[in-house]
Amino acid sequence: MGHEIREVRVERQIGSQPLTISTGKLAKQANGAVVVQYGDTVVLAAATAGPGREGIDFFPLTVDYREKTYAAGKFPGGFIKREGAPRAKEILTARLIDRPIRPLFPDWYRDEVQVLVAPLSADRQNDPDMLSMIGASASLMVSDIPFQGPTASLRVGRTGGEFVLLPTVHQLAESDLDLVVSGNAQSVIMIEGFGDEIPDEEMLGAITFAHRQMQSIIEMQHELRDRLGLGPKQIPAGPPANPAVALLRERHYAEMREAKQIVAKLERRDATAALLKKVVEQHVPADGAGEYTEDQVREAFYQLEQRVMRDAILEGRRADGRGLKDIRPLFCEVSTLPRTHGSAIFARGETQALVTTTLGTASDGQRVDGIHDEYTKRFMLDYNMPPFSVGEVRPIRGPGRREIGHGALAERSLKPVVPGPENFPYTIRVVSDILESNGSSSMASVCGGTLSMMDAGVPITHPVAGISIGLVKEADGRHVLMTDIIGDEDHYGDMDFKIAGTQNGITGIQLDLKIDGISEEIVRHTLDQARDARMQILRSMLACIAQPRETISRHAPRLIQIRINPDKIGLLIGPGGKNIRRMEEESGATIEIEDDGTVTVSSINADSAEKAAEQVRLLTEEVQVGKIYNGRVISIKEFGAFIEILPGRDGLCHISELADGYVANVDDVCHVGDQMQVKVILVDDQDRVKLSRKAALRELGLPDELVTASAGDQPDRPREPRGDRGGDRGGDRGRRGGDRGGRRDGHGRGGYRDDRGNR
Repeated sequence: MGHEIREVRVERQIGSQPLTISTGKLAKQANGAVVVQYGDTVVLAAATAGPGREGIDFFPLTVDYREKTYAAGKFPGGFIKREGAPRAKEILTARLIDRPIRPLFPDWYRDEVQVLVAPLSADRQNDPDMLSMIGASASLMVSDIPFQGPTASLRVGRTGGEFVLLPTVHQLAESDLDLVVSGNAQSVIMIEGFGDEIPDEEMLGAITFAHRQMQSIIEMQHELRDRLGLGPKQIPAGPPANPAVALLRERHYAEMREAKQIVAKLERRDATAALLKKVVEQHVPADGAGEYTEDQVREAFYQLEQRVMRDAILEGRRADGRGLKDIRPLFCEVSTLPRTHGSAIFARGETQALVTTTLGTASDGQRVDGIHDEYTKRFMLDYNMPPFSVGEVRPIRGPGRREIGHGALAERSLKPVVPGPENFPYTIRVVSDILESNGSSSMASVCGGTLSMMDAGVPITHPVAGISIGLVKEADGRHVLMTDIIGDEDHYGDMDFKIAGTQNGITGIQLDLKIDGISEEIVRHTLDQARDARMQILRSMLACIAQPRETISRHAPRLIQIRINPDKIGLLIGPGGKNIRRMEEESGATIEIEDDGTVTVSSINADSAEKAAEQVRLLTEEVQVGKIYNGRVISIKEFGAFIEILPGRDGLCHISELADGYVANVDDVCHVGDQMQVKVILVDDQDRVKLSRKAALRELGLPDELVTASAGDQPDRPREPRGDRGGDRGGDRGRRGGDRGGRRDGHGRGGYRDDRGNR
């Protein structure tokens, strides 16, 4: 008999659809596993614990999110048809899952915990990331792992001024807000959001809206435990208190306080390391026969560091001597590097970012593939933090999770002010290299990115600045907010709340906590304090460069964008690409064509780009009635001349339209191959073009010497078309032939035949 499956399921209406959490059917050997479904998107989350490693002094939590393309009925892209290393989207989702659950494990807990999440089915409308965050909490809740949850997570969009809960991919594309909020029953734990310059009050309203709506999801997880018969989750008692903590606090508090008041980061670090060495030597004898072990002393030393830092901040004294709302000294510089398209240095105290901007063509865009639809990124920001930026030595093995996360935060904070391709057809790549780091390097990347793009001539709508606000909050309710936190304040404090925006509103927001949540009041005060700091930083940036440069760098490619009728794409490309290759070879420019008829011409040389663009215009231009063209005679008939006015497009200049005077023969005026100024006087309903040389010459004020001489020989002859001289019947037949015998070739060109059907 097969193993019996007992599936337990709970369901609530969340937003526009039911949300379902079930357990007991899949992955039963994990400590806890759940399946979360919303629409046709289904996610499996499994939590497993194992013995901790000996001697570690941190909580080894690992969170991974991996997408399987089968979930969307797709094959993996590329040569190897199997999923490989995680993509940026997967890493960013794993970080979203990690951040709200990490603060909710006991401080003493050191066992290995792994949370793995994977979409099993993806409907391409409901993003699996929110279900993954809910699933991670629920899998921990149904396990025996000491997790002090549950948490819930929701995405909020806004369309037409109304908040939308768990918006679909299409709804999010039309939304001016993309906000993710995680929390527990009492407070908010994590925030990550981006918007089109959202005012502070409206952003706060979205956060509180999300927190209210997530209570149903928290209740679902409690109900799931109850239906499994597990009852309320019990957290076991931790190990006995470390006896060395009280000793070090009594004997070394003053020394630690003195070391932590050193302003310079590296000097402060060295003084702290020297004190640790002294304390270990004093309280841990070499023979190991002392009252305390070295691990106990080291742990107590760390707790003393934390206590000293927090006490000083609560008293209003910061390590570098600043006030609680003071920003470190700012430094801004643009055009730092000679050959980049744009460059800048932005420094805030001991945090320094060198940021460059590179402009490219549409073909330089980043193609992004996944279980959702493919798309191309035309704006991207990469963040690098080499080890020398913090005075360390370590191998470099490509960008890590932190670098990818910080880059994405800075990129999405700047994206709302970056012009669209219809206004600025360049692909834009910004690279932030952190050369020194002592807190909030991602926000330095935002500021430096703004300066660098302005230096490159990118017409951003408004400059963006970013700042980080920290928090120290005690169990008795005392709390203090700090503007522009340094590394130690981030490490020993309770919050890192990054906010980026313009003078009009917020473009990016990210909250990370080490405690189990903050109140709406703290969020409100943080937003207010961050806005004041943001305005101060923006003033400093604008003093460096007041507006984007009017022209791009001479080292950047020149781009000219032309819109053509999509029906003419084939004509532009030519048989086997003949036309476009010829134009590229003659001009030295690159021509790129999109399906909607957008043609982008690019070249490092402006003249080369303009030459190619003119060729594109000539080949694809629509004939305009009333416009004068410099045409070429390609055929002569008794009744007139056929003149090519655009590549592949000709029209008839009837003999009566060649000149004001009488014209006996078309050959008296022009020959095949002659250049001739003609005006378009009509494009009929069969797309045939009628031209007039005499109207063009009259409008241009040019003499008609050849025709005047011919007309002077026979001054009394009426100026009639040659076909009319055979009498009324013949004249009628000639006119009908000239007006009616049209045809269209393979490119839609209008042609003409005479009364005998000859062209």
